[in-house]
Amino acid sequence: MRRISLLGSTGSIGTQSLDVISACGMTVAALTANRDVERMEEQARQFKPELVVMMDSDAAAELRVRLADTDIRVASGPEGLEEAAALPSADTVITAVVGMVGLKPTLAAIAQGKRIALANKETLVCGGELVMSEAERCGAEIVPVDSEHSALFQSLQGCRDRGEVRRLILTASGGPFFGYTKEQLEHVTLDQALKHPNWSMGAKITVDSATLMNKGLEFIEAMRLYHMPPEKISVVVHRESIVHSLVEYCDNAMIAQLGSADMRLPIQYALTWPARTQAVAKPLDLLTCPPLHFAAPDMEAFPCLGLAIGAARTGGTATAVLNGANEAAVGLFLERKIGFMDIPRLVERALEQVSPVYGGGLTEILDADREARDAVLSAATQR
Repeated sequence: MRRISLLGSTGSIGTQSLDVISACGMTVAALTANRDVERMEEQARQFKPELVVMMDSDAAAELRVRLADTDIRVASGPEGLEEAAALPSADTVITAVVGMVGLKPTLAAIAQGKRIALANKETLVCGGELVMSEAERCGAEIVPVDSEHSALFQSLQGCRDRGEVRRLILTASGGPFFGYTKEQLEHVTLDQALKHPNWSMGAKITVDSATLMNKGLEFIEAMRLYHMPPEKISVVVHRESIVHSLVEYCDNAMIAQLGSADMRLPIQYALTWPARTQAVAKPLDLLTCPPLHFAAPDMEAFPCLGLAIGAARTGGTATAVLNGANEAAVGLFLERKIGFMDIPRLVERALEQVSPVYGGGLTEILDADREARDAVLSAATQR
């Protein structure tokens, strides 16, 4: 049975991961969160990890007082996050934190040769080449948790070599604004953007789904995870979120993974692969599920997808610039400081201002991320 360090335990993926861990009889070595002290205390008392980490130092201080009657050690900050990821007693790390903060702890876990159940998109978007080469060097396994990448991972299980693959097809729900024109999108609100039709997710990823940037980030992830060039990756809108992604082979056969819109299924597979165990997620009933529809994404109305694909083709640190700019712009949107369509405008401006660097390492990736965020914040204040 696996012993797990769960990074981001109080968020949507984190809480569902604990459902799977509990149902499968696995144990927890470490839990981390940002500042939700009350929920972390509940999780710590239930799962009894040896270490808990709060990114916020004040939250960590409060948690130490609350857990003073236990043997659980409390740490804080980025250093604590990396310690949790590299903890010797854990063989598996679920990276369910949101944003660029996930890159360094993932690299720390890789350096220890652990299995990485990867739910943090930014790790591969920003540092994909570095992360994949380090994983190969250290003998670490990277198994995707995202429903789309889990679907591709499962659909590739019978593939003898990548030369048999014609293309990877990522499905997108289309978010809450499917069918809107560019003009209509100028007037949508934050509250509307946070109402995803199929999935219950955190605010940042829900906004990314609304802009289709989420699918652009997954496009870049697919390149890294499966060593595929951009021309062999496609995106289709599938409103029902039942077909989670497909692989088209050279003989025109398509293999897809279907399931209910329940993240516990890909989480469970990432932890138990190559084995399958009794289900935690609810089953899909083919007799009652709706008809399946597919459509091309509207790249004019949703330019974030095209910006992401363009950054993927540019290569180097362009993808880190894209991600940093998007994180900063979405943060401003969540604070109601900019409009919905300002997100792609600010991301595009950052991509124009920050030149990509090729052949660099972690320092260059972090520099690109910082410069992109600065560019967005500077442009936003000048509006």
